[in-house]
Amino acid sequence: MAATIGSKVSLLLSLLSVSLLAVRSDSLRNVGAVPPSCERIECPSYDLIQSGNGYEIRRYNSPVWISNTPIQDISLVEATRTGFRRLFDYIQGKNNYKQKIEMTAPVITEVLPSDGPFCESSFVVSFYVPKENQANPPTAKDLQVQRWKSVYVAVRQFGGFVKDSNVGEEAAALKASIAGTKWAAAVEKSKGAGHASVYTVAQYNAPFEYDNRVNEIWFLFDIEDGLKTM
Repeated sequence: MAATIGSKVSLLLSLLSVSLLAVRSDSLRNVGAVPPSCERIECPSYDLIQSGNGYEIRRYNSPVWISNTPIQDISLVEATRTGFRRLFDYIQGKNNYKQKIEMTAPVITEVLPSDGPFCESSFVVSFYVPKENQANPPTAKDLQVQRWKSVYVAVRQFGGFVKDSNVGEEAAALKASIAGTKWAAAVEKSKGAGHASVYTVAQYNAPFEYDNRVNEIWFLFDIEDGLKTM
């Protein structure tokens, strides 16, 4: 009997080890990858400034976003779902121009965490506006157009589905990967490049896509403000 139980435990541990290796290898495959969705739909262009150990530094040149007003929630997943529903209605023509807009990626959620574990945080969910609509994007009730200036972003990629339980860990991992670099100092000095968010979660896949999922954690910073005094 004891031998049978021992065999079952060994088999379970072996299966868990294989599962963990699969998750890790999937994450590694996504490091520095161009999300497959960007081969099908429009994504904002950027200049790759540096590729480091577990991170990238990018420069986005004046992207345009349509954004929800801040959503108060204890869950990033639920806040993103709420914001995305509003944005999906917007691109389907529920805007002041009654104009349909092509789907793009990523949908981003800017996160301003609460002070306590059971308090509501603030989330701003945004949709990247296609280039053909950027000169005159349709307006809509409770949505705002954001025109970013040229901004630098420290980026960490990870696979799978975004969960409330893993975004904080991924943000901490990005912070650790840039620790001791000039980029960490720039992030700290520029305070989010004019954004109130502590970090941003970028999601590139539709909810029904299970394979080749790519998500990113972003730290936004202004290289001029962040590095000129160093």
